[in-house]
Amino acid sequence: MTDKAHADAHSTRTGSDGTGSAAARGEGAAGTRTDGGRGAAPVHGTWEPRPAARWEDTFLSGNGTHGAMVFGDPNDDRVIVNHHRLVRPNGSADARPPELAARLADVQDRLLAGDVNAGEDFTDGRPLLWVQPFHPAFQVRLRRPGDLAHPDGARRPAEDWRAYRREADFITGAVRAVCADRRSEVFVSRADDVIAQYVTAPDLAAEVTLDHRLPGVPVGLAVGHGAVRTPEGALLTLRARYPGSDLAYTGVTLLVTDGRTRPALPGVRVEGARSMLLLTRVRRHPGELDALAEVRALRELLPGAGRGHEDIEHAYARLLARHTTLHRTAYLRVTLDLHADPAERALPGSELIRRPKSPALLERLFAAGRHHLLSAAGTLPPRLTGLWTGDWDTAWSGAFTTDANLNLQTASAAATALPEVTEAHAALIHGQLPHWRDNARAVFGARGIVAPAHTDGESGHIYHLSHAYPLHVWTAGADWLLKPLVDHDQIRGERDPRLAAVLAEVALFYEDFLTRTDDDGHLVIVPSYSPENRPANASWVTVNAAMDLSAARHALRTAADYHPGPDAERWLALADRLPPHRVNAEGALAEWARPGLDDTYDHRHLSHLYGVWPLDEINPYDTPELAAAAHRALELRGAENDSAHGHLHHALVAARLRDATRVAAALDNVLAGDFFHVSLMSGHYPNRHVYNADAAHTLPAVLVETLIQSTPERLVLLPALPAGLPSGELRGIRTRFGATADLTWTPDGATAVLRPGRTCRVELQTSTGARPLSLSAGEDRVLTLGPR
Repeated sequence: MTDKAHADAHSTRTGSDGTGSAAARGEGAAGTRTDGGRGAAPVHGTWEPRPAARWEDTFLSGNGTHGAMVFGDPNDDRVIVNHHRLVRPNGSADARPPELAARLADVQDRLLAGDVNAGEDFTDGRPLLWVQPFHPAFQVRLRRPGDLAHPDGARRPAEDWRAYRREADFITGAVRAVCADRRSEVFVSRADDVIAQYVTAPDLAAEVTLDHRLPGVPVGLAVGHGAVRTPEGALLTLRARYPGSDLAYTGVTLLVTDGRTRPALPGVRVEGARSMLLLTRVRRHPGELDALAEVRALRELLPGAGRGHEDIEHAYARLLARHTTLHRTAYLRVTLDLHADPAERALPGSELIRRPKSPALLERLFAAGRHHLLSAAGTLPPRLTGLWTGDWDTAWSGAFTTDANLNLQTASAAATALPEVTEAHAALIHGQLPHWRDNARAVFGARGIVAPAHTDGESGHIYHLSHAYPLHVWTAGADWLLKPLVDHDQIRGERDPRLAAVLAEVALFYEDFLTRTDDDGHLVIVPSYSPENRPANASWVTVNAAMDLSAARHALRTAADYHPGPDAERWLALADRLPPHRVNAEGALAEWARPGLDDTYDHRHLSHLYGVWPLDEINPYDTPELAAAAHRALELRGAENDSAHGHLHHALVAARLRDATRVAAALDNVLAGDFFHVSLMSGHYPNRHVYNADAAHTLPAVLVETLIQSTPERLVLLPALPAGLPSGELRGIRTRFGATADLTWTPDGATAVLRPGRTCRVELQTSTGARPLSLSAGEDRVLTLGPR
C-alpha cells in the first residue's frame, strides 16, 4: 500500500462534537441509510419467517437492567423476563476469601527452591463453591382462547405462517411479530426501566398470565400469583421466594386494554379488545415488596392515558420514543458497511448464518453484537449470557468471568463509542472494592486490591477456587478489569478521580507483594498463575507467569502516570525491577518466564499474550523481536475445546501482530462452526452448544482491530484486513488520542477522515511504514492511502 498521507492530507473545520448531522452521516428514515445511489445499506436488524421454537432463538431486547426474550408466537405470545440482579441463593453469599497470608512466605520459599508442587496445599481445603447462579424471572404469556388446552403452546399448521414475520430492530431495540392483522411489539426502555409490550388485532382475546414454569425451576420455589381488575384493565403480580431463604423476587405487570377483563387465576382473561399494553418490572428483595408502590410507579409512565385504542397506541409510541432517543443515539455512533450483496442482506438470519463467507453475515453480526452489548450493559456489564437466559440451570452460573470472558465481551466498548458499557463495567468494579481489599489482605497479607476471577455481581470475594483452578493466586485481574476504564479516559482526554484512586490501590498491592527476588536481582511474582493453564512439567501454582508480569508492569506504570511525584518514582522503580519475558527454545514467548517451566500449547486461553492484547507492551513497532516471539507462540497455540472466546481472542492477538491470514482463519472457525443461534446470540462451543455471549459481543472488536488500532501516541490503519473483505466503510471509531475516525477502503486504496477533539502529534502506521502526523482540535484531517 502506498502511503500518500502527506501529499493528500487536508483539513476542514467541524462542529464541536465532530459528528455532523444525521443527514451528513447518511441516515435516512426508519433506521435505514441513504448511500448516494451506491445501493442498499447494511441491515440494522434481523428477521425470521417463523416464531421461535426454542428460547435460545428468541429475539432479545434489554436496557442493561431488565431483559426480554421474545418468542413472537401469535397463538402463545411469550416474553421471558430477565433482570441483572436475579441470582439464586446457593450458600455462597457470605463466603469469604481463604485466610492464607500466614502461610504465604512458606509457599514462596518452596516454589523458589524448585518445588514445583509447593502450591498444591496453598489452600484452606474448601471444595469448589460456585457463585450464585443467574436465572430467569418468569414469562409474560398471552394465549389465545382456543389454545388454552395446550399448556406448552399450540402450533397451527405451517401454511398458516405465510403472512408471518418476526423482526428485531437494532436501532430502536424493539422486537415485532406480525401475523396477518395481528401485531405484537416488545422493547425494554432505557429511559423508564420497564418492559413494554403492545399487542393489537381486531377482536383481540387472550388469557394473560405471569408464568414461572421455565426449565430448571427449583422444586422448592414458593410462588404466589395475584390478578385483579383495575380501571386501566388489570394488575398481575408474581412473587417467588427462593428455597430456604428470606430473599424473593416480585414481578408486576400493569395491563392497559380497551377490552373487557375478568380474573381467570392465575391470570386474567381479556375479550373484545383491539389493543393491549403491558408494562412489566421485576425486583429482587428481602422480605416483602410493596407491590402497590410498584403499580403507582408504572401508572406514572402513562399520564392522562385513556383506554381507547388510539390512546393505548399513542401511550406505547410515547414510551418507545423516549427510549429510542437514548438507544438509537448510542447504537448509531459506529456503523460498518462491507458492501455486501443486497440479496444476502435481505435474507433472514437463519439463512444468512449458513453463509459463513458472506460479508452480509459479518455486517449483521457486527450490528447485532453492538445492539446486544448495549442492551446487556447498564446496572452491570454483560454476564456470560449477556442479560438473558431462559433456563435456571445456566452454565457456569451465568457469572461474570474476568480472566477472559467479560474482558473479551467488552473489548469493543471504548473504540466503538459505547460509554454506557464502560460505565456499567465501572459500576461492577467500584461496587466491589471493599471485597477486593479483603482478598488482598486474606490471601497475601497486603494492602490494596485483588480482583476475583468469578463474581455473581454481588460479591467480589475470591471463593471460586479448586486444585485445578487456583484462582485465588491470580493477581492480574485488577489490571485487566481496569484497562477499559483507562482507555476510556484516554479517549475523552480526562481522568476519572475514582479510577485514579483504584489504580493507586493496585500499586499499593504490588508494593507489598513484590518482595522476593531471583539470582539476577529481579523481583519475582510468586505464587503466580496463568489462567487457566499449567506448565507441562509443573503444577498449577508457579512462578512468573507472563500475564502476571505484564499486568504488574502495566499497573505500576499506569498508576504512576495518574499520580506524578514520589509515589510515581517508587512505582516506576518497582516496574523496572520485574524480569523480562522469556523466549523458549522454540522461539516462542514463554507462558512462564521462570526458566525450566515448559509450555503447554493446546489450550483455549492466551493469557501469556496479554502484553500483545489488550496491552501495548509487545508490538511490531517498538518491540519487534518480542512481537516475533509472540507470533510464534500464537502459531503453536492449539484451540483445545474450540470455545468461541479462544478463537476470537486468537484473532485479536493476531490483528495486533498484523497477521490477516490468522485473523481470517479464526473468524472462519467461528462463522463456519455453527456458533450463532437464530437470535444472533452465540454458543460457547460449536453447534450452538451452551448459550453464551462471548462470540456475539466480541466479534465487533475483532473487526475493528483488523481495520483501525490506536494508542495515545499511534494510529494504525488496515493492520490485518482479511482478504475476504476487499471494500467497506467503518464510521465513528474513537481513538485513544482523542479523534473520531471514519475509514473507507477498496482494492484501489483507502481514505481515513480524522476529527480530532484535541491537538496532538501521533505516529501513523500503514503497510508502508511510519510517518508523523500532527492533528489540530476541530480540524478534519483526510488521509489517502494508495493500493494495497
